[in-house]
Amino acid sequence: MDSNIVWSTLFGAGVAYEAYTILNKKNGDTLSERTRTWFHTRTKAGKIVFSVAWITFATWYLIHIIGG
Repeated sequence: MDSNIVWSTLFGAGVAYEAYTILNKKNGDTLSERTRTWFHTRTKAGKIVFSVAWITFATWYLIHIIGG
């Protein structure tokens, strides 16, 4: 199977589900709301853990794409 089809299908499914969760007005089911819950971003420790994880991932991805 062509990897472009797989990745675009996964991306499209994610976008479609996010649109559904935004439109249904149910609290707690969007990606941002889930991320806040998973990382406990209302706490100082959660903010730090999320920030370090995000900066680490973003740095790696930038180097991976631009440097690759």
